[in-house]
Amino acid sequence: MSNMKARKPEPSEIEFKNMRFLITDRPSDANMDKYIEELRRHGAKDVVRVCEPTYSTDKLQTHGINVVDYPFDDGTPPPNEIVENWFHLLKTRFNEDPGCCVAVHCVAGLGRAPVLVAIALIESGMKYEDAVALIRQKRRGAINAKQLSFLERYRPKSRLKLKNGQKPCCIQ
Repeated sequence: MSNMKARKPEPSEIEFKNMRFLITDRPSDANMDKYIEELRRHGAKDVVRVCEPTYSTDKLQTHGINVVDYPFDDGTPPPNEIVENWFHLLKTRFNEDPGCCVAVHCVAGLGRAPVLVAIALIESGMKYEDAVALIRQKRRGAINAKQLSFLERYRPKSRLKLKNGQKPCCIQ
């Protein structure tokens, strides 16, 4: 039954409190033009790559799309240093350009990338169950048991909240 072949999920946009994320699977040099088209359609200015590099970033950079590498092991929660770097990127990007989109991918877009998005949603006030449900609604099969356990134990520290004097149009 060749029709039953597993299909990769389509790119999934997740939106919450003026934050927009695009979770995708890993692009390749062969499909990079199509990938860039998708990023532009969603207004993504950053691509966060949480898996090992397997494609050239030259075309992305030529189109003004910043690529950031935060690799960590497949099937695991992100290390603290990567979480801190992720929040720094999000605070900077969403304060500079409210309403923009940050793309994030791992190999299949079902583990590492959704976990980072879930952490951002939790830091912004969403309950972990709701964050997981929202992501899984758009990406069936996302977030494995080990990652789910990490999210359940995760305690937000208000790292995506506004500092005094900032306008409340971005992240609250």
